[in-house]
Amino acid sequence: MTADLTGRTALVTGAAGGIGIEIVRGLLAAGAHVVATDVSKPGLTALVEEMSAPEGQLRTDLLDISSEPACSAMVSAIEQRQGSLDILVNNAAVGMGLIRDDHMTNLVAIDEIEPEIWDRFVRTNFSGAWYLTRAAVPGMKKAGWGRIVTITTSFFTMLRGKFHPYGPCKAGLEAMAAGHAAEFEGTGITVNVVVPGGPTDTPFVPESSGFKRADLIKPSVMAPPIVWLCGPGGDAVSGNRYVAAKWDPSGDITTARAASEAPIAWPDLAGAPVWPGSDPNR
Repeated sequence: MTADLTGRTALVTGAAGGIGIEIVRGLLAAGAHVVATDVSKPGLTALVEEMSAPEGQLRTDLLDISSEPACSAMVSAIEQRQGSLDILVNNAAVGMGLIRDDHMTNLVAIDEIEPEIWDRFVRTNFSGAWYLTRAAVPGMKKAGWGRIVTITTSFFTMLRGKFHPYGPCKAGLEAMAAGHAAEFEGTGITVNVVVPGGPTDTPFVPESSGFKRADLIKPSVMAPPIVWLCGPGGDAVSGNRYVAAKWDPSGDITTARAASEAPIAWPDLAGAPVWPGSDPNR
């Protein structure tokens, strides 16, 4: 199931985090040129030291995706430097630890969330992916080829009480990905969602959670389905979500897909819209 991404350029956000590092590693191993972005300069320095990419295959840049001008400038710079941006992986996010460390054992109530914190979550965890998608899509449409992969979370986390603003922002990402998959159909651009499948061994799950680290999902499970989606096998695959923990990279692709694949979001709830006069999709 190894894809050959030689000649493709990928932008990965949140690349210095636990999941981001593994996505970068997987894309590099498949031959892609990777632009790894994050808000942490030390994190990006450590990323370069950890990877063994040939010279010129990995580039790192600071990027705060909560800024629309910064997102647009980053995409423009990549297109000018590389000729195209082929793959966008929307991975960056801020976690509930931004409010307090013990958020998993002492859930966060609405009166603890200042409007400024809510706005920061929305700009980073929701709007940032839209800013980058909007900037990347024109070039992808012109090329007739593009991959957009967005990292969301479990439906339980999206709907969990006292897990705001993180949950609602991820639900928004899921809905946005579904809408974009429909909008870009026929353009050569695919849009899919990948989720770990449960609590993952990253700093987003703090030691105060009480979980044994050995019981958490390993971030490395994220790379195989993402790399496959970005390769030739994913050419006609759009509008799906993949639970990475259920994807077995050692088996055949049919089995891996059957175990992990479902439609993005909640299409069964939208199958019979009440719409005066006509089909709402026309």
